[in-house]
Amino acid sequence: MCYPTGARPPAVPPDVLAPMSGGAGGDDYVVRSADGTEFRTYLARAASGDAGVIIAPDVRGLHPFYEELTERFASAGVHAMAFDYFGRTAGTDRRGDDFEFMPHVQKTRWQSIQADITAAAEELRKKSGASRVFVLGFCMGGRVAFIAAAEQTGLAGVVGFYGRLSTREGEEGQAPIDKVPRMTAPVLGLFGGADGGIPEAEVKAFDEALTRAKLKHDFKTYRGAPHSFFDRTFTEHKSACDDAWRRVLKFMKSGNPAG
Repeated sequence: MCYPTGARPPAVPPDVLAPMSGGAGGDDYVVRSADGTEFRTYLARAASGDAGVIIAPDVRGLHPFYEELTERFASAGVHAMAFDYFGRTAGTDRRGDDFEFMPHVQKTRWQSIQADITAAAEELRKKSGASRVFVLGFCMGGRVAFIAAAEQTGLAGVVGFYGRLSTREGEEGQAPIDKVPRMTAPVLGLFGGADGGIPEAEVKAFDEALTRAKLKHDFKTYRGAPHSFFDRTFTEHKSACDDAWRRVLKFMKSGNPAG
C-alpha cells in the first residue's frame, strides 16, 4: 500500500496559503465518462483563482486522503477535484480502509482512466470556473499524470509524485517514456531518493527524453525520502513535503515547472 492506515496529506506551508482562504470544504459529485460509466469525484473550490487540478490517486482510488488533499489545494488557491478509478467495477459508493483494491486495479485500463480524466476536467471547469487545468497524481496516479501529458488536450501541466516510469508486462509501449514524443503539457516530477521502485537511471532517462523533445519539465529527487514521502505521518520528511508543496503551487501559478 502506498500509505499506512491513517495517513493524511501534509499541511500547506503557511507562506503559500491563499489570502483569506479560511476553511475549504468539499462536495461529492458523480461524473459520467464517455462510455456512460459513472464514477465518484470530490471537489473543493478555492475562494478565487483560475487554476484547477485533477488529482489521480494511488491504488486505493478515491480514499479520504485525497478528499482532504483537494481541500488543502483549495486553501492554497487552486480548485481541486479527485476522482475514483473504479466506477466500472466497484460503483460510486464510499469505501473504507478495508477495501480490497487490487482486484479492481487489475481491471483498470489506461484508456478508460484517461477518458475519466477528460470527463472530470470538464466537470471541474464547469463547476469551478477553472480555465487552466493540471493533472497531478501519486504512485499509480503519478504514472497516470505523466501519461496524461500525452493523452489529454489543453492541459496547463502535469505533476507526478513518484510515478513509476518502467514498462510493465502486457503494457509494452505504454510507459511514460514511450509517450514522450506525443506529450504537449509541461511536466513536474517529484521522486524519493530512497524509492527502490523507481531507480535513478529511469528518472534520468525520462529527463533526457523530455529534454530531447524540448518539452518544459523539472524533476526533483529528495535524498533519503521513501516512496510515498508526501504524508504528514512521516514527520522526518517534513522539509521534503514543504518543498514539494512550494514547487507544485509555483508551477500552478506560473505555468513553468521550474517555478
